[in-house]
Amino acid sequence: MIAKVTLAKAVAAATGRVGHGGTTLPGRVARTFDRDLVGRLSRRLAHGAVVVSATNGKTTTCAMIAGIMQGADMRVVRNREGANLTAGIASALLKDSSLKGHPRSEIGLFEVDEAVFPEVAAQSQPRIVLLMNLFRDQLDRYGELEHIAELWRKAVGELSDRTMTVLNADDPLVAELAALRPGKTLSYGVEDKSAGGMVMQHASDSKYCSCGSPFDYEVVFIGHMGIYSCPSCKRSRPSPAVYAEKIRLDGMRGSSFTLVTPDDSIEISLALPGLYNIYNALGAAACCYSLDIPLKKIQAGLEAFSAAFGRVERFSIQGKPVCLLLVKNPAGFNEVVRTLMIEPGQKSLLLALNDKIADGRDISWIWDVDLEMLAGSVVSAVCSGTRAEEMAMRLKYAGLGEESLSARPDLRKALQEALDRTPEGETLFVLPTYTAMLALRQLIHEHFKTDRELGDLVWK
Repeated sequence: MIAKVTLAKAVAAATGRVGHGGTTLPGRVARTFDRDLVGRLSRRLAHGAVVVSATNGKTTTCAMIAGIMQGADMRVVRNREGANLTAGIASALLKDSSLKGHPRSEIGLFEVDEAVFPEVAAQSQPRIVLLMNLFRDQLDRYGELEHIAELWRKAVGELSDRTMTVLNADDPLVAELAALRPGKTLSYGVEDKSAGGMVMQHASDSKYCSCGSPFDYEVVFIGHMGIYSCPSCKRSRPSPAVYAEKIRLDGMRGSSFTLVTPDDSIEISLALPGLYNIYNALGAAACCYSLDIPLKKIQAGLEAFSAAFGRVERFSIQGKPVCLLLVKNPAGFNEVVRTLMIEPGQKSLLLALNDKIADGRDISWIWDVDLEMLAGSVVSAVCSGTRAEEMAMRLKYAGLGEESLSARPDLRKALQEALDRTPEGETLFVLPTYTAMLALRQLIHEHFKTDRELGDLVWK
């Protein structure tokens, strides 16, 4: 064990020196010698590990949890760079370990890809598992949603009795996992019905009960998440123990809500917009409540949080305000559009659609996004990325006028055009898929003068 840790830590140092960052390579190397490395190292953490998985929001939620934990004086090891496969988690644990394999931190916090959650959960036997949502995402990689749901059912059914599961009550596929964990589950959700609506989005996925009947929805919050019941088998959405009420959405300026737990309630003001970020905050709060972190510290951590990597980052370029919002699947894209529509006036957009492996090769999902909501509200939409023309075509069919549309596959030219077409004093909203977001951040760092008066973005 000591020899394996020493070798892997040497690889981490070497990869860092040559500029690769050492994010996953040390873990990949060490796991060729020891397939249970994640289990061996995580089980040495004094307070165990927290494993978080979801289709949408896991990066932001993990960053929220980390802020709360650090505010509670907990020493945390986590896979910060979004390296959410097993090798990335192994690398984080190696970096945190001494040469003898003893951890410097006391608790682990691991963001985990949906498909590898079963492997990580089986190895680490975590103290807490937080499962937030399941949406259709990267069909060419994951297949249909039910495939991932079945993997989760099997993994949750095999968890240790020592593990607490924290589940989103408003997502039927996630909520049903509570039946596998009697007495070992804490549910969270939204109780403010005014935050939702009666019409399901086109991108809604899990519309049917496990008995085969369609759910009846009293209210729909995001996609298929809401307050639901089955008219056939009488299954219904469980009452959440931790929930949000009195929700207030203030466009891109932020949001607020009352956080209610079994012990008390407290007002939360978030610097992040949208109902989807309230769900992220609820997941973080429910997880930290399960760790017995005081409610005041949960409040302080959430209110101090600004943005995770590429999610609602604010800065300015050439004197113009810019807001960067990652979009990667229909449900998440819909929530970004819904939040944009709260903003007054005409919008200036840069949409960057890539079809690389990390984005998913199949881009047909853009036709499931309710982009029709933007019609009449966009003064300029510059489309870029490897599938710029397809994005422009989708917007044309959504009702945006041809005079407002432009397709520029070259990201640098697209960004400059989008800035030029953004009226003075207005914000440019940049909506990229994952690899396009990485490329844009690098491009801005290398070629554009960035101003800091609108945010504290640090380019790495």
